[in-house]
Amino acid sequence: MNCPDCNNDQTRVLDTETNTNGDAVRRRHECERCLFRFRRDDRPEWNSFQVKKRDDNIEPYDEQKVRDGIIRAVKKRPVVDAQVTELVDTIEADLQTRDERIVPSSLIGGLVFENLRELAKVAYVRFVSVYKSCSDPEDFSGVLDGVLTTNDVAYPKTTTRQQQVTDTQRALRSAQSTSPV
Repeated sequence: MNCPDCNNDQTRVLDTETNTNGDAVRRRHECERCLFRFRRDDRPEWNSFQVKKRDDNIEPYDEQKVRDGIIRAVKKRPVVDAQVTELVDTIEADLQTRDERIVPSSLIGGLVFENLRELAKVAYVRFVSVYKSCSDPEDFSGVLDGVLTTNDVAYPKTTTRQQQVTDTQRALRSAQSTSPV
């Protein structure tokens, strides 16, 4: 970095701070010859794309995170490492063909669903159940029904706490009415 005052190439960084979006870095420099101080905003060149998480945080795309999620889903399934690598490469190639530099994490998850379903249905069910936070048998049933009956990607239905209480009350009433008195 050359000094804008004397054009000396010997400068040092005094302090560094990032802006609120995290997409630029502001550095304060000082020339070692004339002691002139100046600021410079640096924006990184994105060689890759960024991922927008559910909580609106943006972070660099990490191939290893995608690979780890797939490996957990295909654990103890007849899927070899070369297939996992090919799957990760396919997902990354699909993402890079898009014009967007910031992609939502849900898009990446959807691409994993789509490709895992073709590779191993049990791995697909595992991945979806974790990704969609399946917490009761109806959620798993929705995923399994989608795998067994249609070619469309089925997501587990979400139930509210009130729906769960109502379903439990119905089941109790039904059990009481059928029990011998």
